[in-house]
Amino acid sequence: MKNTGSLLVLIFLMAVGGTFAQSVDSINAYTRAKRHGLIINKPAPRFFEGALLGNGALGAVVTTRPDAIVIYFGHNNVWDIRIAEHHKDELKSFDYVFNKVKNIPASKQHLTDDPWYAEYVRMAGDNYNKPYPRPFPCGSVLLGFDRRNIQVLGHTLDISNGLCTVRLLTKAQQELHLTLGVDMHADNLRMQLTDIHGNPRPNVFDRIHVMPDPSTPTDIPPYTIHEDMAAGVLSFRQVLPHREPVNGQAGAAHSKDRAFRLTARIAGQLRKSTRMNWSGNREIMAPLEASLTSTAAFTASISLEEGLQHTVSSTVPSSPPASAGDLAAILARNEATWKDYWSKSAVALNDTLLEELWYRNLYFLNCATKPGATCPGLFANWSYNHIGTAWHGDYHLNYNTQQPFWVTFSSNHLEKNLAYVDLVERLLPVSKQWARDYYGLPGAYFPHSAFPVDMTLNPYPLPDWGWEICETPWAVQGLWWHYRYSGDIDFLRTRAYEPIKAAVQFLAAYMKRADAHGGPRWQDGNYHVFPSVPPELYGLRPGFQYNYDCTADLALIKFIFRAFQQATVVLGTAKAERTLLTEVNEILTHFPDYPTTLSKQYGNVLVAVPGEHDQVVYNVPNPLFSVFPGEDHGLHSEAKTLALLANTYNNQQNEGGNDLVFVNLQAARIGMLDLEAFKRHVRYSLLPNGTATDMVMQAHGRYGDQTDFAYMADMGIWFENFALPAVVNECLLQSYNGTLRLFPNWPKTSDATFQTLRAAGAFLVTAAQHNGHVEYVRVLSEKGNDLRMLSPWGPKGFFHKDGKKIAITKAELTVKTHAGELIVFTEH
Repeated sequence: MKNTGSLLVLIFLMAVGGTFAQSVDSINAYTRAKRHGLIINKPAPRFFEGALLGNGALGAVVTTRPDAIVIYFGHNNVWDIRIAEHHKDELKSFDYVFNKVKNIPASKQHLTDDPWYAEYVRMAGDNYNKPYPRPFPCGSVLLGFDRRNIQVLGHTLDISNGLCTVRLLTKAQQELHLTLGVDMHADNLRMQLTDIHGNPRPNVFDRIHVMPDPSTPTDIPPYTIHEDMAAGVLSFRQVLPHREPVNGQAGAAHSKDRAFRLTARIAGQLRKSTRMNWSGNREIMAPLEASLTSTAAFTASISLEEGLQHTVSSTVPSSPPASAGDLAAILARNEATWKDYWSKSAVALNDTLLEELWYRNLYFLNCATKPGATCPGLFANWSYNHIGTAWHGDYHLNYNTQQPFWVTFSSNHLEKNLAYVDLVERLLPVSKQWARDYYGLPGAYFPHSAFPVDMTLNPYPLPDWGWEICETPWAVQGLWWHYRYSGDIDFLRTRAYEPIKAAVQFLAAYMKRADAHGGPRWQDGNYHVFPSVPPELYGLRPGFQYNYDCTADLALIKFIFRAFQQATVVLGTAKAERTLLTEVNEILTHFPDYPTTLSKQYGNVLVAVPGEHDQVVYNVPNPLFSVFPGEDHGLHSEAKTLALLANTYNNQQNEGGNDLVFVNLQAARIGMLDLEAFKRHVRYSLLPNGTATDMVMQAHGRYGDQTDFAYMADMGIWFENFALPAVVNECLLQSYNGTLRLFPNWPKTSDATFQTLRAAGAFLVTAAQHNGHVEYVRVLSEKGNDLRMLSPWGPKGFFHKDGKKIAITKAELTVKTHAGELIVFTEH
């Protein structure tokens, strides 16, 4: 669609005449991305130094040692699927727990000082404390060489096409390249050895070793191995049981057992060898290790097969060895796939770091997720040993799971959001069940944590983070955004409406409970969110101090209530939903205000929860939830509110770990993001592989002076931070309330061009700023919605529509459009 739009705009501009057509330069994002590859000029043996490859399902990390190349494999679909679901009857109901907690004296410092509550929390957390479910690392493959003959110079990752090139130097000072690429359409990695001109070269590797993951549990069936020396094949197969272990032994077989097989195929024969070890004894090569005997041109493939146990082959399928021709065909197909991906949007920025993080993180996003594959957890599809398994590597629905998909909307990669949509649909049945059985309420309550495995119980039912109400509207918010940015009514009808309605049903019923409205506690006539817990703050408190009307709850409930109201209009269901809409309208009419407090330094500021002081150090940036993700406040707000937002941003303290994207995106939404400070934050968080990790920023919250500020850096590849381009996008274009704002947080001193960023209302927007001046704006209307825009030139300039040049007479204009129409805005 983008290429067609670019061609149309150029033809149109030539038709309207003038010299303007000469200044419109289409950005070749594929070429632009190639500028931002990653280069390491030394061996890179650590997992976090390796090149990240992937096809959205399979993930691979290419590392280099002075004596070998080691590739680590993971897959979004491959999990230890065992799950503990004990204590169902002991969990009782929400009303039971709520009434017990009400009777604990407010004078206690912690609820856990009460023996009943301490035991209940221990019991409720027992299932989550099991080491499963978790992502299951799929093993690694080593290619070794004699370092007397071969040296590692380094490696290069070309993010335009997903190719990693390991640079080797022979004893004769000849540079060789081992090129590796993951097939974007099948779960295999191909590699070929060439000279610097791309000509195939003879094998220089002396051994290969396929290694199952060292963290493989002992309470699952042992893997089976397959070695075919004549065919150049080494392979192992691992069963992943559905049932929990019994007395330390694997549970009985089940029809839902899964499995995977990792297979390496080398062009040429293999053989078992012996070598002298350090103690002076000869030892034979380990299982799944072999010597390479061929001196022919080196090619190899490593494939991963996964699925239900009965579908994963019990013997290695017969397949010819990889050839240079096979690799060339796959790489050509990959190239086309990557070019299509990069064609969706582009930026050209007069800031190397910001442009670099934009392209690199969109590259990582494409490697990490795709429609049809399991939605990535915390660390996506890259794992090894205990890397990528912290906190079960699961779904945390109080920002971690949602955040990486924020980038899909404005970057015009809506297809990437579909994995998240799949997740919401998968969670809907258990969420409805929990609302009914635990809360005794209609609709759906989405859990704090979840797994991509069969669940019949809320995995994290603890009344601390497990009572965060904001997670229910937050879980379905991305479905509404998908509709708003795409204008796809069929998507709204078939995929978004039911989960949104279910969330609204629960929230309305929860706020209309007797304990949340009227009575001795409430004297204001409002409907309250009670009890609740602010994200990552306080937990449940004695006397329910800090446990009502959290800013996060209010902002997100208001968002999803309004979304539901609009959805019923779009779909024509208002009459059928009359009862629910009446409840929603009543609650919105009697809705609590966002909590504030007075700061001596900054004046009136928003806080996370009523009664809170102004010096709290937050883990998740709670006070500005009304800006983002709530979208209730922003640059569209009146002056008094904007002043409150500015005070709040200046006052807010965030301890780090969860704020690299989040707090900076909030700042961009109110035009207060200091891009130089943002870049320092990014540099602080960068790893050698180009990804940004979660780094601690300050003490006096949950962290102390002896905290390792980089303790999360070795946990895995933080999938959530691939949303970094969204921060840049919001500096270039904002459309959250349906009005386009051009360069709202971009310095006049820095040139920038963006191409086909997606805006709410299903518009693709292109614009350029040069020498502090917006040169042009062009908007392609996909669905024919009314276009609202703040003119970058104020009440002057022109727009070109239906062959006419029409004067702009208002700073904020509304233009009628039809589907497929291109509108060009110019100052002259």
